[in-house]
Amino acid sequence: MPLLAGTDANDRPAVPFGPEHGPSLHHELEPLVAAGLTPAEALDAATARPAELLGLPDLGAVRPGLRADLVLVDGDPPADVTGARAITRVWCAGVEHAAA
Repeated sequence: MPLLAGTDANDRPAVPFGPEHGPSLHHELEPLVAAGLTPAEALDAATARPAELLGLPDLGAVRPGLRADLVLVDGDPPADVTGARAITRVWCAGVEHAAA
């Protein structure tokens, strides 16, 4: 059974607790590594595995022909998952957005 990373992030008004998109996933990755996954396995649990299991073949990997969602970081997340927090640039569907 594959292990997936995910969050309860939402932006609905009147919800008692609304974890932020992004930071809440980073808080999920670090305990996965502490529990024994490698940083690369934790990242895979948050990217390629959910896309695969949810039937979204154009997401979860960086390859020609796939949707161009990409996050550029100033670090080496496969070696140290906390490096994924240092976001410098973001693209969604090939359109660059300001890093939060």
